[in-house]
Amino acid sequence: MLQRSAMGMGMLGMLGVHSTLGAPASDKSTGAMVPPRAKRVIFLFMNGGPSHVDTFDPKPALARYEGTQPSGDLYKKPKSTGFMPSPFKFSEHGQSGIQVSESLPHLAKVIDDCCVIRSMHTDVPNHEPALLQMHTGNIQPIRPAFGSWLLYGLGTENQNLPGYVVLRPSANIVVGPALWSNSFLPAKYQATSILTSDLSVEKLIPHIRNPRFSLKEQRAQLDLLEILNRQHLEERAGDSELEAQIQSMETAYRMQLQALETLNLEREDPETRAMYGTSSFSQSCLMARRLVESGVRCVTVYYTNKGNQPWDTHANHNTSHSKLCADSDRATAALISDLKRRGLLDDTLVIWGGEFGRTPYAQTNADGKKPAGRDHHHTAFSMLLAGGGVKRGCVYGGSDELGMQVQSGAMHVHDLHATLLHLMGLDHEQLTYRYSGRDFRLTDIHGNVCHDIMA
Repeated sequence: MLQRSAMGMGMLGMLGVHSTLGAPASDKSTGAMVPPRAKRVIFLFMNGGPSHVDTFDPKPALARYEGTQPSGDLYKKPKSTGFMPSPFKFSEHGQSGIQVSESLPHLAKVIDDCCVIRSMHTDVPNHEPALLQMHTGNIQPIRPAFGSWLLYGLGTENQNLPGYVVLRPSANIVVGPALWSNSFLPAKYQATSILTSDLSVEKLIPHIRNPRFSLKEQRAQLDLLEILNRQHLEERAGDSELEAQIQSMETAYRMQLQALETLNLEREDPETRAMYGTSSFSQSCLMARRLVESGVRCVTVYYTNKGNQPWDTHANHNTSHSKLCADSDRATAALISDLKRRGLLDDTLVIWGGEFGRTPYAQTNADGKKPAGRDHHHTAFSMLLAGGGVKRGCVYGGSDELGMQVQSGAMHVHDLHATLLHLMGLDHEQLTYRYSGRDFRLTDIHGNVCHDIMA
């Protein structure tokens, strides 16, 4: 068998290389390419939904209406004390003069490199469906994640690392793996999830090292297994799961060569580490930069803890918001600055935001003892974009004077996804995958590309 397949060894290696550079023939994307502005994405996800009226969307009119109950059945809350102005001062920053809350002093310094979208909206004001829609375009856990679509359409730039990585400080995140699932896409487009609660490099990816065999011995085993698997596959043409298994073994083997080095933050100079900060989120942002620098296509960094939604400030909003911003603000600004000084910001798209915003009016508990919070708000909220072909020093869209409804430049989640794919060089209407008798896409039958935010 070895004599007959001697020439096949080299060809199998070529097959492994080829399949990592794009989708194989059995599941080839029909996505038409457009001129790409970005090569990679880092999504800094604020679990729970940060308040737009306390970050990037100043609403001085709230002071005039303080204590007034909002009109409309959808917004009348029996436990609300009415509209609640932001306690945080907004000021113009940079040459662009974009107004940013004093709760985000570090991002204010890099705002000229950013685009603020003040007209986001989504379908449902509940965490689970809103989380799913922001990640997969659908409010049910049945569709592939944005990162999986990217990997399917573009492939990976590094054979030694996964193309889609999720960094999370807790094993218990609301909704969980459905947020980064490949769903019906082949299994090789599934994200690699890494727990960052312990940043010891050996614990980030369990069992990354083989305790018994050298790399050379593992290579010999894997080559033999691949021959057997290919023979098995010939009898089962089009079996994407088997193809994915073959590819997964190749990736797992090659990860031993680079993953531990890339994930080892001790290799960073102390000045850079200090710039990011010492929190789990801060270090995850630094790790995200190292991953995209090494060729990872998409990285999602979750700001959460023990399965909670830290930005879900139903009570004591003002104090909680300040503490959350102090951590997220510093790390996000450091990431943008670090990418820029390394020449990576131009083709790396950074996204900051959550599944929705918070109400411009107050929410109080039944006993009235805890300080007021803000409830879920899906009809108008903000997101921040930087780099990756996005227009810099830009504000797009707007909400009404109270931050209740989108007033101009409406940007639905489907529109955001269509725009992000376009920036990455993919036509969202043509990036499809045939499953269960129909062609699916990230934006389903929706979505419009927003060219106004592109440089």
